[in-house]
Amino acid sequence: MSDKELAKKIVELVGGKENIVSVRHCATRLRIVVSDKEKIQVKEVEALDKVKGSFFNSGQYQIILGTGLVNRIYDEVIKITGGPDEGQVEEKKEVVYGNKFQRAIRMFSDVFVPIIPVLVATGLFMGLRGLLTQQAVLGVFGMTPEDIPASLLTFTQILTDTAFSFLPALVCWSTFRNFGGSPVIGIVLGLMLVSPSLPSSYDVGSGVADPLVFFGFIKVAGYQGSVLPAFATGIITAKFEKWLRKHVPDALDLIVTPFITLFVGIVMALFVLGPILHYVENGVLFVVENLLFLPMGIGGLIYGSFGQLLGIFGIHHILNFLEISMLANDGWNYLNPIGTCGNVAQAGAVLAVAIKAASNKTKQVAYPSCLSALLGITEPAVFGVNLRFVKPFIMSMIGGGIGGFLASLFHLKATGMSITGIPGTLLYLNEQLPIYIFVNVVAFAVAFILTWLFGFNKKMENAA
Repeated sequence: MSDKELAKKIVELVGGKENIVSVRHCATRLRIVVSDKEKIQVKEVEALDKVKGSFFNSGQYQIILGTGLVNRIYDEVIKITGGPDEGQVEEKKEVVYGNKFQRAIRMFSDVFVPIIPVLVATGLFMGLRGLLTQQAVLGVFGMTPEDIPASLLTFTQILTDTAFSFLPALVCWSTFRNFGGSPVIGIVLGLMLVSPSLPSSYDVGSGVADPLVFFGFIKVAGYQGSVLPAFATGIITAKFEKWLRKHVPDALDLIVTPFITLFVGIVMALFVLGPILHYVENGVLFVVENLLFLPMGIGGLIYGSFGQLLGIFGIHHILNFLEISMLANDGWNYLNPIGTCGNVAQAGAVLAVAIKAASNKTKQVAYPSCLSALLGITEPAVFGVNLRFVKPFIMSMIGGGIGGFLASLFHLKATGMSITGIPGTLLYLNEQLPIYIFVNVVAFAVAFILTWLFGFNKKMENAA
């Protein structure tokens, strides 16, 4: 079945384009908001070729397709539906969008998911740079770190530093895009937050430079590496721009609206939102990092065990903000290694189910789900198998907790985000790689053994 044919069938089976309010996608799932949930033919959707499962969450019908494919199917669906109608979305949001908390979490997802691929690439560049500058690797070629040309090191810094140096521009662009503002204004506003005319936040933090002082008490510096100030500024300024366009005469819109929008946005960002939210952001990071670094690996045990529940409730995308902030602040992601153990544990549990299952249908779902989870895509394993039988999911929580406990004890930290399992090894191409492999093998083995012994039997399969 071609991408076009699959998209057409999906649209038909969710009730036709007249039943679709809006369509979005994340890294693996097509997310559809519909007018009437009862019109969706769930079994028929899940029976389609290349569809790995589906579920409802936060007012969205989410179809699991996998990385790469989901982008192509989304493009084809948009061609059929013509894209979401903003007025219709606003009119129906109380009915189809869930409660305020669910909408807030989805808002984080819609803003941060589009910029994740760039940050993933940056993380891989960081990992490769770490590999190529290791003494052991260079020694194979009879070289030392001093033999690496300065120009080559500068080139690698361009690859690894650019995205995070201009992170507010990416965040503002995506926020404007999602809240109906002009994305190009969002980019410029974000670039203003990291303007070379402002002392860099890194320099101010290290004491190399002093912040600018306005009105005798407001200290202003660049917002390199900050996420929350750019996010809040983007939301408010995008809404302000939309309001302006309704009130500024058409003849003056081209000149007046961008001018006032940028001026109000940067004043608000530098003098009001930025100083306040920067402290809030640092406070959140402080709390999370202290939780993860609780003594004796307790933080890793807690997050490794219960972090897997976040995906079920649809609130895991809020972690994107934390991971991006960690990487932007000191270049390391402390959540990734612990979260990876949870994903790999799902693979261990689902493999035990696949081997023990009597039903060919269960095996056909479980075996590919194991490989998918090892590649970092856990939705087929979670929603297609482990959560369906309940106990395998509990065993995976235990396996993930033990793996996270070990990862925390060994102080594992990633150079990037959003890839886990086997592809995630690219984020640990330094002295951490053997430890990364070890903790994940433990997580996988614990979940597999516990599921094999206590988490699954034929009686459970027949009941399901």
